[in-house]
Order: sequence, then structure tokens, then C-alpha cells
Amino acid sequence: MWSGSRALILCRPSPLAFLAPTFIPSSTHSRRLRLPPWAPSRLMASTSPPSVAGSDAIDPQSHDNGAPPARSPSSSSTSPSPSAASAVDFLTLCHRLKATKRAGWVKREVKDPESIADHMYRMGIMALIASDMPGIDRDRCVKMAIVHDIAEAIVGDITPTDGVPKLEKSRREREALDHMCKLLGGGPRAKELESLWMEYEENSTPEAKVVKDFDKVEMILQALEYETEQGKDLEEFFQSTVGKFQTDVGKAWALEIASRRKQR
Repeated sequence: MWSGSRALILCRPSPLAFLAPTFIPSSTHSRRLRLPPWAPSRLMASTSPPSVAGSDAIDPQSHDNGAPPARSPSSSSTSPSPSAASAVDFLTLCHRLKATKRAGWVKREVKDPESIADHMYRMGIMALIASDMPGIDRDRCVKMAIVHDIAEAIVGDITPTDGVPKLEKSRREREALDHMCKLLGGGPRAKELESLWMEYEENSTPEAKVVKDFDKVEMILQALEYETEQGKDLEEFFQSTVGKFQTDVGKAWALEIASRRKQR
């Protein structure tokens, strides 16, 4: 959540070589996620798989076949699709997207705030239901929406109040993405994930501009819902998007949300 004032989640400077977690085999061939020593305790992986809803501890189940840790790029680049072990390792890491709450809502003391995955899911739905737009690949927008914040599974929801410069934020997220692509085993699926993320990050295509707008629209719609349900004043989130919409669909949906807010 980059727009508006946000809570501090991860802001300690650290070489990114130590940021990306790695899976290490134990004597029983289970994989364990190793996080940097400065990571907040809530992100530290336990030695057993997550067993309760809302836990963001990460520890994939042991593999019965004693599969080795995720392959190196050199050994996996020729594989047309990720192995079962690589896919499950990747998906287990993505569990953090479901468990990590969006930092801006946490700072504003919103009760039961949405997770990063909640945010990306509704963005995907937005791309799915939007009217046809000339020159826009709808399927690519849907994919981009569910990928754009995926690096936050490792770096967390870095916000402006963390004091991390925008370029440094992007660098950390890029290194996290590289790690996730390697964990996935390389190959076409990992390359597609990287391409979608970079396209969004660079705002380089019409599809990226649409999804950037959906990111802001989803945030202000969620803000309106929290205001209505919990009596909050979340004006700062609306103000953070003023003049920043790039597409007709983004402007139209934002205007509709603003109109509904005034009618409350």
C-alpha cells in the first residue's frame, strides 16, 4: 500500500542479498524457510507447518520423496513447468500475502484489516468485470493484478512513512521477485511472472496503466467501506489519489466512489 500515510512494517536497511529467504533441508528432508535475523518476529518461520488461520509462519510440509531444495536456475531453466516441489514451495511462500495485513489500515487502527492477497484478489475481479477497452488485453490485466504486489510476500508492505526511498523500495522488491522466480524453478511461468511484475512496476503499457488505476480504486473503495462499517475518517487515502488516475475507467470508478461517499 504505497498511497497515503502508512504504518511502519519493514524499514531496516539491509543488503538485499540477505533479504530473500532460503529453504534449507533438515535431516528429515523437510524444508524450512530461513529469514534474515532482523526480520520481525511475526514473520519468523517456525519449525512446523502453519496450522491456524491468520498465521504467517512458513514451513512447507516434508516431502515424502526427499526432494532437494529448490533447483538453481541452471538446472531448472529447461523445465517447461515447475516441479511439484517447487510449486508448493512457491505457494507456501505466497501464504504470507494472505496473512500480512495492509499497513495503512493497521496504522489507522482498522478492525480486521484486509490482507495483501485480499487487495490483489479484488483488483483481479475489477479487471475481469471492466468494460472492454480498445487495445487492452483483459487477461493480461487480470494476471497483472494478482502479481503486482507478490514481492511483498518477502519484503512486506513498505510504505512512505517507513523512510525507504522509492528506488530502494523497488530494488528490494525486484530482488525479492528474483528469489521467488528461482524458487518457482525458472522457466516460462517464472518468466511470465517477472514480465508482468516489471510491466506494472514501470507503468510501461496501457494494461499497466489500467491496473495502476485499479490499485488506487480498490484502496479508496476499501477506505469507503471501512468508513461506513467502522465510523473511521480515512480522508487521507482519498486525497492521496487526487489527480493520479490515468484511464477513463479508473476516473469513472473513482468518481462513483466519491459520489457515494458524499451521499452517506
